[in-house]
Amino acid sequence: MIRTGMSTSCVYPLPIDSAFRLAREAGFDGVEIMVTRDPRTRDAEGLLELSRRYEMPILSIHSPVLLFTQFVWGLGPNSKLVRSAELARAVGASTVVVHPPFRWEVASSPTFERTVRRVAAEFGIEVAVENMFPWKLGPVTVRGYSPSSDPVQVDCDAITLDFSHAALGGRDSLEFAHAMSDRLRHVHLCDGAGSMAQGHFIDEHRVPGHGTQPVAEVLQYLAAGAWSGSLIAEVHTPAAATHEERLRMLVETREFARHHIELGRRSRRRKAHSDSA
Repeated sequence: MIRTGMSTSCVYPLPIDSAFRLAREAGFDGVEIMVTRDPRTRDAEGLLELSRRYEMPILSIHSPVLLFTQFVWGLGPNSKLVRSAELARAVGASTVVVHPPFRWEVASSPTFERTVRRVAAEFGIEVAVENMFPWKLGPVTVRGYSPSSDPVQVDCDAITLDFSHAALGGRDSLEFAHAMSDRLRHVHLCDGAGSMAQGHFIDEHRVPGHGTQPVAEVLQYLAAGAWSGSLIAEVHTPAAATHEERLRMLVETREFARHHIELGRRSRRRKAHSDSA
């Protein structure tokens, strides 16, 4: 079964309880907790209380690997991953999303792949490494992540596909999904309009269908193949002028996902019927 959840990052910097409330109002199946500098995103008991209050299970934890969270749980990416796994186990989440380390994090980069495997085995969870993108500084392309911004090249068992990151990296997400194969276990549902090579430098996280990535095709492909991972909405809504506008963006994202999942399931049923005829 494909679960469709919402990342708390969708409504950042609103408080965490607002994220749970909006996820329920928009009709999602659960939430992904983006660990930030807000201590409530790291408080297992508090998160479980919110989960019960809003009847929103916690599907996944996003490790604090962004630049603005670099001091959360220390400076080491590997130790942050361990703390994220501890939080996931405490709140009943099945997945931890993590980015590859920045290249300058030289103490963690060489052991990142081994740490991912060890943490997944020790805590009994999936650690899904997310696709990032090369940085473009004028005519120069800079490799900002190690061992790679492309998780297909990383020795790991689970991958997260982010459409906005694929757009910035100039990747076709459908081809990317095929390359990820059965290691693709988690999807950040969003969209992007262009690559850094084309002069785009903002990680937009648009509502799906409002960019140039083949989001619909990927969702149909996954559903047609009886995929069973989680789709997590990760759209940016801070520009919304009102609660109603923000909710509309989230509902549109959820409806987009369910529509194309159903189209993929119909395709699978038609194929099964044809094969049995």
